[in-house]
Amino acid sequence: RYRKRLLASPLSIQNVAENAEPYLYFVVSELKAKNLPLELALLPIVESRYDPFAYSPGRAAGLWQFIPATGRHYGLHQDWWQDKRRDTVLATRSAITYLSALHKRFDNDWLLAMAAYNAGQGNVAKAIRKNTRLGKPTDYWSLDLPKETEHYIPKMLARLDIITHDTRLSFDLQSIAYDLHFK
Repeated sequence: RYRKRLLASPLSIQNVAENAEPYLYFVVSELKAKNLPLELALLPIVESRYDPFAYSPGRAAGLWQFIPATGRHYGLHQDWWQDKRRDTVLATRSAITYLSALHKRFDNDWLLAMAAYNAGQGNVAKAIRKNTRLGKPTDYWSLDLPKETEHYIPKMLARLDIITHDTRLSFDLQSIAYDLHFK
């Protein structure tokens, strides 16, 4: 469903590519440095459309959409004058640290780690406990998670599929210059 929706809107894909271009090299470089899957560079597409000034109704902000408490926990200071959740360098490093911790907490399962990034680790842990108690599987696809989180991973996977199989598209994906845009 998400793949079809995205393919029906090539302009949307183009807009996200333009938004991502100044940041993608840095994000990918940071992921490589920590030996994390490069696919995680697609998370800010789902989170903020690669807009460092994005702000959600739930008070999440920045490229990686940190809520205030999680941002503070990962060293992203917020006050009247500044909001470090919108600092691309600091927020990217904090997101990588947070995703690494979630990956470890959820037995090296990236889908559960990403679900926890979206819904909160407590919500995912609670869903796992419930399924365990009921004798059900505890993988991402089997959990009863908030609706937004149930859609989160499929949105991410749809984008990954489109990018990795772009030769099947009826339009050309804009290539993104792979170089540093800021220091």
